[in-house]
Amino acid sequence: MASKPEKTLETFPNPFTSRDYHIHMEIPEFTCLCPKTGQPDFATLILDYIPDKKCVELKSLKLYIWSYRNEGVFHEAVTNKILDDLVAVLKPRYIRLTARFYVRGGIFTNVIVDHRKKGWQPKPVVLLQEFNSQSNIRE
Repeated sequence: MASKPEKTLETFPNPFTSRDYHIHMEIPEFTCLCPKTGQPDFATLILDYIPDKKCVELKSLKLYIWSYRNEGVFHEAVTNKILDDLVAVLKPRYIRLTARFYVRGGIFTNVIVDHRKKGWQPKPVVLLQEFNSQSNIRE
């Protein structure tokens, strides 16, 4: 049976709740529609989070992201909506979503939103590692 878009985000228990650790994901195939023109908008989503009790299950995240393919929505709105939905199910210690939209009318748009759990403080020297963009081909 083929998969289909789904708005439900599934989780699984964080296997290491006693420590802060950084989960980094790159989602290079995000699409939605421009609410003004109906033309497709393309973006790479970069998700970074420090889980608390739950982690997001990858297949459900993929189907959730796919569910925006035919929705007309502004870049700012969709980025904030995705973050809000992730915060609602994960209740993470910290989460940041960066949406890097491809050029439209000569303008690149980047929208960055984050959320910090109330009372959570990073340890004194928490540096989130930079990751180079990944490619689907080997060099």
